[in-house]
Amino acid sequence: MPLHLVETKTAPAAIGPYSQAVQAGPWLFVSGQIPLVPETGQMVEGGFDAQARQVLRNVAGILAAAGYAMSDVVAVDVFLTDLGHFQSFNALYEEAFEGHKPARAVVQVSALPRGAPIEMKCVAFKN
Repeated sequence: MPLHLVETKTAPAAIGPYSQAVQAGPWLFVSGQIPLVPETGQMVEGGFDAQARQVLRNVAGILAAAGYAMSDVVAVDVFLTDLGHFQSFNALYEEAFEGHKPARAVVQVSALPRGAPIEMKCVAFKN
């Protein structure tokens, strides 16, 4: 099965030697997204909620570029530098997924690239 590397301007360019996503058959593996604005490559301003919304937009942009939707996501991993943001993130996440509930893990980490407070990656499946 050939792999297809996904690259789109609707999400920030990779900041390292990796692809925004890789499609393998019906599976799409989306790389970790931090709250960078695609057009500038800079961290979005406005605090945690604005940053979490940007991460969710970045993930949605990559999914759409590959022909997938948030409803195709089967698993999500979220990394927070402060679990104090857990409830706030849950509300934004629920809104972004519109009732769809993929499997998920949320963990606190000591640091993320570029000083981001949040990173999210996911796996999607589409027949």
